[in-house]
Amino acid sequence: MSRARRFVPPALLVLVLAALVASGIRPYDRLTWLLETVWVLVGVPLVLVTWRRFPLTTLLCCLLAAHALILVVGGHYSYARTPVGDWARETFHLSRNPYDRLGHFAQGFVPAILVREILVRRSPLRGSRWLAPLVVCACLAFSALFEMIEWWAALAGGSAADDFLATQGDVWDTQWDMFLALVGAITSLALLSRLHDRQLPALAPAAGPPAADVPAARTGRSPEP
Repeated sequence: MSRARRFVPPALLVLVLAALVASGIRPYDRLTWLLETVWVLVGVPLVLVTWRRFPLTTLLCCLLAAHALILVVGGHYSYARTPVGDWARETFHLSRNPYDRLGHFAQGFVPAILVREILVRRSPLRGSRWLAPLVVCACLAFSALFEMIEWWAALAGGSAADDFLATQGDVWDTQWDMFLALVGAITSLALLSRLHDRQLPALAPAAGPPAADVPAARTGRSPEP
């Protein structure tokens, strides 16, 4: 095991847990904090429980940690009130705090590598031309599901859910959110697929069979002589 594989995941875990605890100290709104960080509260234990059977590449660990930090910062301040977003709005003369846009871009950028890793290691899609389109479709489907969750939260919470929605008066906010997730997924695959492929062989024992080894009965083709 390389030094990076040995030390990076534990260091990222400590960083994420420390940020999560800090974000929970006097957040802007406790309900908003819970709704925004629930993905971290569920995701971290899930990764720990499945690590022995399904360890993740260093690249994916770094991406998940970065996404977790985006979520906990947004949960602490609310996405429409993050200081870094306010700075960007004032510096670049934007009409809104853009931190929410960053969050939805990451909602496609990070899950793209997560879905890709699962499909490459646990399905016959390794090396398939369908891999990238299916990854993008999965990310867009997750983004649409998240928008429905926001809709249900708005119906249940009324005005109390405004900070969670973070629409900032934009009637096209939902469409922008899904579009940015789509752009994030495509960008992630374009920039990181080769790096991801270089790291995957280190996890070969956990990988599934290559597409060429899939039994003929499953592919629907007759075995070659």
